[in-house]
Amino acid sequence: MESDWAAENLRVIRTLMERSAIYRRALGPMMLFAGGLGTAASAVGWFARIESPRAFVALWLSVAVLSIAGCFLLLRREALRDAEPLWLVSSAIALLKVGDAGEETANLVGLFFLPVGWIVFYGCAVHAAGFFMPRGIKLFGWVFILGGCGLFALGVPDLPRPLYAHGVMGLFFGVLHLAYGAYLFCTEKKNEA
Repeated sequence: MESDWAAENLRVIRTLMERSAIYRRALGPMMLFAGGLGTAASAVGWFARIESPRAFVALWLSVAVLSIAGCFLLLRREALRDAEPLWLVSSAIALLKVGDAGEETANLVGLFFLPVGWIVFYGCAVHAAGFFMPRGIKLFGWVFILGGCGLFALGVPDLPRPLYAHGVMGLFFGVLHLAYGAYLFCTEKKNEA
């Protein structure tokens, strides 16, 4: 009886370790893709002088849709290559309506609180997803949560709000994803043939 229990525990541990390696291998390209897209969008928003909250939201929601589509295709390719089933979970995106407020209030809400809120909520979602993945993704989520809370605690900076908003989005959704994707690629254990 006890040998069956031990064998079952070893099987579960082996399965979890194998799935952890699959998640890690699939996350690298997705993080690099999303990070590259986020960094490029930040540069576009800054150089194109996208300053209104509506245009800011439109730009970054477009980036989110492109990231989701691109990551889905990368994940689908990985699943087909490994003959694994692919489960897709979607979520609704809540939009913040800032157009009816005064212009100063709309700019403050749209170009300060909106990016900080997105960063914190994204961090919470990544941390929650980390329950099914290796520890590193939970730590990545904490970077977003603590970073967003830190930005909120610092308050409204003495910078032009569009520059600040695109810079913060580029740092968190661009550079941090690129860094994490590079880390995953550099530390991935290659299968020995």
